[in-house]
Parts: sequence; C-alpha cells; structure tokens
Amino acid sequence: MSERIWTAGLVVIGDEILSGRTHDKNIAQVASWLQVQGIRLSEVRVVPDVTERIVAAVDALREDYDYLFTTGGIGPTHDDITVDAVAEALGVEVVIHPEARALLERYYSDKPGGLTEGRLRMARVPKGAELIPNRMSGAPGIKLGNIHLMAGVPHITAGMLDALTGTLEGGAVLITETIGCWTAESEVADVLRQIEQAHPACQIGSYPFFREGRVGANFVVRSTQAEQLASCVDALCDGLATAGYDFTPGGI
Repeated sequence: MSERIWTAGLVVIGDEILSGRTHDKNIAQVASWLQVQGIRLSEVRVVPDVTERIVAAVDALREDYDYLFTTGGIGPTHDDITVDAVAEALGVEVVIHPEARALLERYYSDKPGGLTEGRLRMARVPKGAELIPNRMSGAPGIKLGNIHLMAGVPHITAGMLDALTGTLEGGAVLITETIGCWTAESEVADVLRQIEQAHPACQIGSYPFFREGRVGANFVVRSTQAEQLASCVDALCDGLATAGYDFTPGGI
C-alpha cells in the first residue's frame, strides 16, 4: 500500500432517484467498499436518464479522479442508456460482448422467452470493455480503463463490488475511531479545531444529534496511520476532559 491517496467519483443515474420514488442505497455501499480498498469516494453526481447529462458527468469525473463508478441504466429497457452514453464519452462504438452474450444465453436458457432482444441489450458494452461478474442475474457489469459500470439494484451492485474486491490499486486503508459527548458541538469547536491542526495526518468529523431531550455529538477521527489516529484520539479525550465534558469511547 502506498502513501498516495487514491480517489474515485460516482455517477448515480436514474430519473427514479431524482424523483424520490427510489431511495438510493448505492452511494453508501460504494463509499464503504472503496474505503476498504484504500480509495476515497471524493464526489457524487446524480443525473437523469439523459445522454448528454451522463456524458458530461462521465467526462468530468473520469478526468478528476483515479476511478469512476456508475450505478444504474445498464438493464434491458429502452431507457437504460448508460452504455451508450459512456461509449459516446469515450468516442468508441457499442458492441455485443461475446462472453456477456454467452452468460445471458445460459442464464435465460430455462426462463420463459429465452434470450430476447431486450435481454440481449445487457450484453452491449463500449468496445474494448471487460466484464464485471454478476452472480445474481447473469447480466454482467462493465469495466473499461478506470470506468466501472454497475447495476442500479443495490444487492446486485453489492455482488459486483464483491467481484472487484482486491482488483483495484489503492493506498492505505482509512481507519476511524469515534468519541461521543453530551455537548453541543459549538461548545467544543475550538477544541476540535486545535486538535485537528496539531494532527495533520487526521481529520475530525463532528456529527450532532438530539436524543432524550439532550444535545450531543459524535466525533469521528479518521486517518490512514494507526499511530497518528491513536494520538489524535487521546488528545481529543484529554481536551474534552480538560474542558469539563465527559466522553464515551465508541460514540453515543
């Protein structure tokens, strides 16, 4: 693992996400999976099923980050246009991937209707692409260069991520510890700022809450270096105690 910070962008595609009819779950699971791979999700864009909007997002994020992931729009229907949009962004044609076709032929061999023209759309890829295995429905994900096209259905996306585990180059894994405190975050803002400044290898996130009629906050300390993380956590606990606040390791 290198000290370099590897980054990724994510494009979430679908009118149903933007309309609120479907609640996205993929952002969280992609972000969590990337952290374990030593890659940080740095930007997310949610775009409609409109080719030019997908192209613009893909063009921007694939240049800004080491990896680009997309979720949604690789199914069998007319509005599944992610493959076409990514091919347009890359300036390549769309082809039927022979291995993807064979996978779909096997999967639908005992299904009513067999491999229809609509189902065959799921074998279309930008020319030059490889496949991401999909154990759930047979229809594979797609990878081409630093771009990874995945399903929009969360449990299928999870399977594709599992198939990619360990295949991407990344840096040190981001590790975290949480300290909880029954106080308004504004009352300890100076403490948080001073401790973070004294530990440049760490970041402290503050997440306030209101429970049981009381105000509190959980402070999440993040770092790629275990020793620096431990030092920052110790300093945070000391700082809270010195300021007169009780704290709870592990969070509240």
